Amino acid sequence: MEGKHSNPHCFNLLKKIKEFTRSILEDLCIGCSPTLYIDQFSTYCTDTSGNCCCSSDLPKGKEILTLQRECHARRLDVLLRVLMVVQQLLQENRHASKRDIYYMNPLIFKEQSVVDRAINDICILLHCSRHNLNVVSVGKGLVMGWLRFSEAGRKFDCINSPNTAHPIPVHVEYVEDIISVAQYILVVEKESVFQRLANDQFCRQNRCIVITGRGYPDVPTRRFLRLLIETLRLTAYCLVDCDPYGIDILTTYRFGSMQMAYDAKFLRIPEIHWLGAFPSDCENYHLPQQCLLSLTAEDKQKVESMLLRCYLEHEVPIWRAELQLLLDRGFKFEIEALSVHSLSFLSDEYLPYKIQNGVYI
Repeated sequence: MEGKHSNPHCFNLLKKIKEFTRSILEDLCIGCSPTLYIDQFSTYCTDTSGNCCCSSDLPKGKEILTLQRECHARRLDVLLRVLMVVQQLLQENRHASKRDIYYMNPLIFKEQSVVDRAINDICILLHCSRHNLNVVSVGKGLVMGWLRFSEAGRKFDCINSPNTAHPIPVHVEYVEDIISVAQYILVVEKESVFQRLANDQFCRQNRCIVITGRGYPDVPTRRFLRLLIETLRLTAYCLVDCDPYGIDILTTYRFGSMQMAYDAKFLRIPEIHWLGAFPSDCENYHLPQQCLLSLTAEDKQKVESMLLRCYLEHEVPIWRAELQLLLDRGFKFEIEALSVHSLSFLSDEYLPYKIQNGVYI
């Protein structure tokens, strides 16, 4: 995809790439083995003493790569191949997806995760975000509601039809002219719930913006949500399934992902509130037994590992208490379970009551 705007970091990044490759060549020319020092970042640890510094956004150490180890040599080979693609993208002011880059040399890369890791390594080495490299995600997020904006000259008018889904822009850095009369932002975990709200005309009856990342949110969805919150100064609520993966998606929005911990300070959304579903909603909304599912062994293992995360202990202990309650009770349920009362119960009763009465954490 050809970009219409020049990347403001383009020249600086090209200079860094030139200096990086030159340093490797100079080492090789004098018979030295190149050594790379890659900062290591983490969004959380399992230290519950309160002495960790995971919230500081500082590196937690360095990983040393040398040609003396075969796995390191391969990793450096992939990194340099991907860096060549990135250099071309910046020079030509074009964009490519991670998947595009993988298919440029699948026999060498072998799997997508190898390319993903190389891109992360490059971002850390060059001290930049992934979009600065002109590497973009294939967007999957959706938005609807009382919102109007433009992206690189293309206008998105959600206000004229507030219950119609629009794709979240991939190039969030080009989003401008944001206008809204919404009172809050609602983030929902799943597309099925998003469609339920659209069918119920939720945004027409409630002045809000609704966003879904359709599962674990991609980078454009998180960047777009953060941009809206910062620009419009709106409260954001998050609605997820009452299960380990729903709560993990919630923490991804608030604290960032481990995979992109180096960029967490630009992706996390500390203002977001957990609106539901809570384990206690089972009793409060009289969900029958047939709506409840037993936690699997995998579910329990995931909850136990999540309970060890330092940020739950230090920053949102009430979230941790709910997670512990989920484990103690041994069952989970989906948001759609509320439809046992009526198809529109979520839109007409559950969400309005919680938002109006401040039933969130």
